Amino acid sequence: MIMEPFITVSGIAAPFPAANVDTDVIMPKQFLKGIDRNGLDRGLFFDLRWLPDGAPDPAFILNRPGWQDARFLVVGPNFGCGSSREHAVWGLKQMGIRALIGTRFAGIFYDNCQRNGVLLIELDAVQHDRVMEAISQAHSAEIHIDLPAQCIRLSDGSVVEFAIDQLRKQALLDGLDAIGRTLHKAEAIRAFEALHLKENPWLR
Repeated sequence: MIMEPFITVSGIAAPFPAANVDTDVIMPKQFLKGIDRNGLDRGLFFDLRWLPDGAPDPAFILNRPGWQDARFLVVGPNFGCGSSREHAVWGLKQMGIRALIGTRFAGIFYDNCQRNGVLLIELDAVQHDRVMEAISQAHSAEIHIDLPAQCIRLSDGSVVEFAIDQLRKQALLDGLDAIGRTLHKAEAIRAFEALHLKENPWLR
């Protein structure tokens, strides 16, 4: 699948420091019934974003002035734990979230984000606290993420560097998922198959 490449992206980062936020919180089960991905932005953090009468909850970070158009979330440890629920990532994408910054992510959720073009940045505790403090006020919440340089530039001009697996990095830069990366090498694969069959004709 071809996705929007992630190269350099600027935007508002919203603080969401709660630990162990599971996929049922990110995308509640009632939004898994559809046969397509429509409307998942409405379901994202549904029980946190909306009051019983359907009005936005003013206490939730993404409803508060200054963070309503966030492109990044700075999250607590073990974000995305719980069931394997790709809808959670689809909902984040529909809301315009391009990257999550934390200290540790659940493994399946990490892979689902990678497959759908959402950048996950893992920092150590000191780095994470620095970013969280910097974006805790709306006036300083805009950051710039430079994936080629593997760094986050904060509003005061300071830089936080991060590590990322090089295969994951290249896939995000190219905007390709695992299938897309494979198809990108289709010509080499066909050449190998032809040579292999020529050298092993009994396989035909």
